[in-house]
Amino acid sequence: MAIRGGARNGTSKASAHRLFVPTMLVLVFVTAAALVLYNGSEPVLHPAGIAKTQVGSSHLHAYVARTIRALKSDEDPARAKVEALFKQARDHIALVNAYASHARRAKLDTVKQLTSFTDQASSLNDVLARPQIKALQDDSATVDEEAMRILEKEVKDRIKVIRQLMTDSKELFDNQVKIQKLKDTIFAVNDQLTRAKKQGEFSNLIAARSTPKSLHCLSMRLLEERISNEEKYADTDDAITARRLRDPTLYHYVIFSDNVLGAAVVVNSAVSNAKHPQKHVFHVVTDKMNYWAMKVWFKMSPPNNVSYIDVKSIDDYSFIKPSYVPLLQQLEADNQYRFIKYRIMLKHMRFYLPQMFPKLHKILLLDDDVVVQKDLTALFQMNMEGNVNAAVEICTEYYNHYSHHMNFSHLLIKQKFDPETCAWAYGMNMFDLDLWKKEKCTEEYHYWQNENENQALWKLGSLPPGLITFYKKTKFLDKSWHVLGLGHNPNVGAYKIKKAAVIQYSGNMKPWLDVALNQYRDYWTKYVDYSMVFIQMCNFGH
Repeated sequence: MAIRGGARNGTSKASAHRLFVPTMLVLVFVTAAALVLYNGSEPVLHPAGIAKTQVGSSHLHAYVARTIRALKSDEDPARAKVEALFKQARDHIALVNAYASHARRAKLDTVKQLTSFTDQASSLNDVLARPQIKALQDDSATVDEEAMRILEKEVKDRIKVIRQLMTDSKELFDNQVKIQKLKDTIFAVNDQLTRAKKQGEFSNLIAARSTPKSLHCLSMRLLEERISNEEKYADTDDAITARRLRDPTLYHYVIFSDNVLGAAVVVNSAVSNAKHPQKHVFHVVTDKMNYWAMKVWFKMSPPNNVSYIDVKSIDDYSFIKPSYVPLLQQLEADNQYRFIKYRIMLKHMRFYLPQMFPKLHKILLLDDDVVVQKDLTALFQMNMEGNVNAAVEICTEYYNHYSHHMNFSHLLIKQKFDPETCAWAYGMNMFDLDLWKKEKCTEEYHYWQNENENQALWKLGSLPPGLITFYKKTKFLDKSWHVLGLGHNPNVGAYKIKKAAVIQYSGNMKPWLDVALNQYRDYWTKYVDYSMVFIQMCNFGH
């Protein structure tokens, strides 16, 4: 029974298959006839300018042709393969034409790609236009197997080339790829710029901190002069000179410097612009290495015969020792500062002015990179209004506040100071030494320096501890007294410089260096004594 049932099922399936094709053909012809009758009996709306019969017949013919091809494809696999190959070829022609159109809009960047896309489209069109290949589209003819194999090979080879070309050109046509590539380029350029800036800053720092060959030569020549003529440069200050160096009724300046020429320009410029130079006394404090060079210079080239100049070394002040000075104790405990501790200490000597000059009431601090352009007597005569320090403020809306000079994440700093307090500048500062002693400013400095042993409150430098020590004890001067920035800012106006009493080459481009800003150099060189024999021997240009 099972065998007979299986036979009957197989016979039924074969009969159904034989009936399927004729049935479909009848259905096609019935459908076509219905469309013809429908188009003839019912009105159809057509676009303007196109005849009704044309539209109806074109739709009908296309439909019938597609249906017949589909039916034949089911019967003939070769025909289906030919249709698929032609469709692939036409699709890729349309694709490369679209890429070529985009390449034309992209202009110069894709000239090479435009040529490639155009060539590939032409190549595929040439293949399809060959008589042997074109004959494959004739539905009434039998498919030529040899022509079909040629078509398949040609189409596949060219499609492979086209796809590779599109892959290679993707970044030129894919906006996301373009955006990412642009971002990568911007990042790389910014990275290069950052490295170049850091390298430039480091190079400027080396140039600023290193001693130029000419300055080294000058110091050596002056030291040689002292060794050759020891008696000539012996300390022989008379009683009158010694008394005037401590006379509180005179105008006293202090300069901390290891730069002979820098200190000389400060003194020369101040004396040249003083109305009564005989009332001005200059105290130059340097390190042991440059002490005799300073002494010999001011002995050989005094600014005049009426001003008094006193040169001292740090070692002349017996209280400067680790047991009293916290900074010196910290520097000696750290080997990395072994060779520069006295240079650092020279900057911090300004916190010991009352001990250095116990007889004086006021003293004006000048840095060795300033030029004095006017008489400064008025600073000694002004009312300090209960302040220890008088200076020019340097803050702007967004920069040079206390928050930029110390660590406000530290609890001690946060509790004691206002981060928005305006910072002031060192370079030209008037100090009331009597009030300094009364307010115990040196003790205040010692306290904070001890707290900053690990540099958690501020980094090395003399300005942050100055801002802390003289917090709410500073009188702000009119900005015309002190103009800064000539060592880093090329845009300081000539009128502003001319109006200033003191100009300062703050920054790394000092006027005695080759990297100095040329537009400001003459303000400094006019006070250099180029007639001095050692200046000529050491090749100082001007």
